[in-house]
Amino acid sequence: MSQEQIDILQRALKREKAARKAAEKILEDKSRDLYETSLKLEKLLDEKSSQLQGIFENIVDAYVVMDLSGNVIKFNDAAETLFGFDIHKQPLNVVDLIYKEDFKYAMASFNKLKKYGFFKNYEARVLTKSGNLKWVHINASIVYDKNKVPIAAQGIVRDISARKASAERLIKSESRLSSLISNLDSGVLLEDEGGKIVLTNKKFCELFEISVDHEELKGEDYSKTTKNSKALFKNEDKFTRRISEILEKKETVLADELIMKNGTVLERDFIPILKDNIYRGHLWTYKDVTLNRTYRKSLEAQKEKYSNIIANMNLGLMEVNTEDEILMVNQSFIDMSGYSGDELVGKKGGDVFLSEKEEDKIKNENRKRQKGASNSYELEVKNKSGELKHWLISGAPNYNLKGDVIGSIGIHLDITEKKKLEIQKEKLLNQLEKSNDELHEYAHIVSHDLKSPLRSLNALTSWIKEDNLANLDETSLQNFDLIESTLEKMEKLISDILDYSSLESQKSNDEFVDLNRVIQNLLDIMYIPENISVTALNELPKIKGEETKFQQLFQNLIGNAIKFNDKEKGTIDISVEDCKSFYQFSVRDNGIGIEKKNHNKIFKIFHSLNDHKDSSGIGLSIVKKIVDLYSGEIWIESELNKGSTFYFTLKK
Repeated sequence: MSQEQIDILQRALKREKAARKAAEKILEDKSRDLYETSLKLEKLLDEKSSQLQGIFENIVDAYVVMDLSGNVIKFNDAAETLFGFDIHKQPLNVVDLIYKEDFKYAMASFNKLKKYGFFKNYEARVLTKSGNLKWVHINASIVYDKNKVPIAAQGIVRDISARKASAERLIKSESRLSSLISNLDSGVLLEDEGGKIVLTNKKFCELFEISVDHEELKGEDYSKTTKNSKALFKNEDKFTRRISEILEKKETVLADELIMKNGTVLERDFIPILKDNIYRGHLWTYKDVTLNRTYRKSLEAQKEKYSNIIANMNLGLMEVNTEDEILMVNQSFIDMSGYSGDELVGKKGGDVFLSEKEEDKIKNENRKRQKGASNSYELEVKNKSGELKHWLISGAPNYNLKGDVIGSIGIHLDITEKKKLEIQKEKLLNQLEKSNDELHEYAHIVSHDLKSPLRSLNALTSWIKEDNLANLDETSLQNFDLIESTLEKMEKLISDILDYSSLESQKSNDEFVDLNRVIQNLLDIMYIPENISVTALNELPKIKGEETKFQQLFQNLIGNAIKFNDKEKGTIDISVEDCKSFYQFSVRDNGIGIEKKNHNKIFKIFHSLNDHKDSSGIGLSIVKKIVDLYSGEIWIESELNKGSTFYFTLKK
């Protein structure tokens, strides 16, 4: 290490020693000041009587002595209990006790103490050693020596946390009560024994059309403030006279009815207030019951109306108790059953109407009513004449005012004729299904039987043509070609007829079908001339249905567009539009087009506008039938020699 570095180190050590000595001197001075203050205070206290000293030591409230810098010199037992500090073991400054949010307020109080020598009734929050928040009340004064020099401060500290908490709860309670009364839907008026207003609310002022704020009425004479109120009521004299009667008797009055000129109906209560059996005032409450009165009258009118409806409606009504005993029936039920009311009331419904096979059903329905369930069901019953009838019953539990199930009420509709029609319909459907199956089977048999001779004719024609090829002239050969073409067309016609008749009879295995894959598979197996392009303009969706039917749908539309395209460069464009509940597809071509007058004809079976060798006139009929099967619609837009667009919809 160089001499220069050694010198620097030595100077640093000297500075550190000097700083330590200065700090020790400051600490020594502080300690000496505190010691001197303590001596002065002890000397001063020695000058007081021992009796006074004992009072301060044993007072219930905390007694604190501190120097003028806030260092605590003395705590009595109550102070140690309150704050939790033992100043003999741990030095303490009163600043450490101040709650941080009250710091400025506390400092201002200390400055006042130094300036005036005392302060009274100081309330603030303090923190104990354990971190608990306390509210305290302090009276403090400066301690002077014989020469009137201030040497310390002393204070009596009282824990008022419980009182503060009670006061806050009381304030909150009063606030809630005041808010509740102020916003009650009933008018409230509290008067003392001299007729002065103690309390009222907004609703009272509203009902009696008093324009001033309800708070301003406190202390006013009620009779003078509301002297014009009687003019609001239909019978002014009766209103005034009734108030006098009530005040004279000073007895509780409930539900006193008042009718105002504007149609409002009020219900008034009067409650005298007694303390030690001495009259101290009274409470009036006014409630607007107009709606209740109107509702009650309306309810009575409705009850009468519906009673008439129930008595005369075409639906049979029957009420039974929990034992299935009939309590009430209306006229329609009497007409339906053939029994009179006297013959039914008191009897058990099951015993009167039910056959043995229906007893279990009605017992099960009664159990449902006991559990509070409502539902509809059909029941086969016997009327008084012994005829079997079918009733549709809508049953619901009947409750008393306590909410207990006391029985049930049933609405009965005679559906005997409808039931007969349903049975007939079911038979017809079964017959139709059987006929369809037989027809489908017949179509296959006929198809096979028709195709067999056609194939034989085709083979025979080919053999004759081959055996006599050298002897046939050009005209004969053309005739043989015409025969073969006609046979092929006839076989295709038979196949298309079979496809058309089998569409609805085929079993459907619905699943989500990717139409992009369907189109791609078709393009792989169909013959598409080189001059024609087939393009899907956008991504096609997945549709729930049968893949074979969707394949037939697009195959016929694409095949139709190929057959009737006379352009050097033909185009077929497939697109889809996503609508709310369905997809709208389009197949557009630039072929020969179709005249508008024929737009409605092309979807009819066997209707072909052009004599094309590959056209049987069934293809577009198959397309329409498939679209109909999936609850869609199909239509065409076309212009002659410019092309056609077939639109169709399929549900999502």
